Amino acid sequence: MTQEKNDAPNVEQPTESTDPGVPENTHEQQVNQLNQLLNESKDAFLRAKAENENVRRRATEDVAKAHKFAIESFAEHLLPVMDSMYAALQHHNEDLNKLKEGVELTLKQLSGALEKGKIIEIHPEVGAKFDPHLHQAISMVPSEQEANTIVTVLQKGYLIADRVLRPALVTVSQAK
Repeated sequence: MTQEKNDAPNVEQPTESTDPGVPENTHEQQVNQLNQLLNESKDAFLRAKAENENVRRRATEDVAKAHKFAIESFAEHLLPVMDSMYAALQHHNEDLNKLKEGVELTLKQLSGALEKGKIIEIHPEVGAKFDPHLHQAISMVPSEQEANTIVTVLQKGYLIADRVLRPALVTVSQAK
C-alpha cells in the first residue's frame, strides 16, 4: 500500500454537532448560557466603571470643597476679634486707659484665635543661633556675641502646621 502525501492542511469539516453524543440543543443551551454570562459580565463591568467614575467625581468635589472652605474654622475664631475691634471704635469718647485695656484684650483674643488655627509664633531669643529655616536675616552687625547668633528681632515670624508662614526678621552677629 502506498500512502499519498497530502500538502493541504488538515481542516475539519463543520458538522452540526462537534460531539456526536451530545444533541444540538445542548450546544445552543451552552451558547445561550455563555451569552447570558457575557451580558452579565458586561453589565457588571459597566456598573463598576460608573461607580468608579462617581467615586472619582465625588472625591474631586470633596477636594474642591475642602480648598474652598479650609479657612472657615479659622475665620470663625477671628469673628470675635472683629467684634471687639468694632466695639472699641464705638467707645471713642472714653479715657485712654480703657481704650488700651480693650486693645490688649483684643490682642489676647487674636492670639487665641491664631493658636486655635494652629498658627504658632516664631519669636527667637536674642543670642539664639540663627536658623535660616525659621529666620530671615536683614543684616549682619558687629557684636560681642558669637557669630551667626541673633542680635535683635525686628518682626516675629509664624508657623502654620509646622510650615513657615512668615520667617522672623532678625539681625545677626557678624564674625569678628
